[in-house]
Amino acid sequence: MSLQEQFEQAQADSKNLPERPDNMTLLKIYALFKQGSAGDVSGERPGMTDFVGRAKYDAWAALAGTSQDQAKQQYIDLIEELK
Repeated sequence: MSLQEQFEQAQADSKNLPERPDNMTLLKIYALFKQGSAGDVSGERPGMTDFVGRAKYDAWAALAGTSQDQAKQQYIDLIEELK
């Protein structure tokens, strides 16, 4: 199975986890998914009033420079741990 196929399977698996991950883990899942699928963060950082958007942006920005393949593998590994 290719890395891309494993990444897509992990996406499907992430919707059926036995319990909802805590917010920090959810941010990590989001950031790894965005880095794996889109590469380095783009766009403007959301304003101070958009707490959720800002946290998501910052989590993604923290992964800048990580290759998409590395991010995909880390995403796959994290979802496997949570299953």
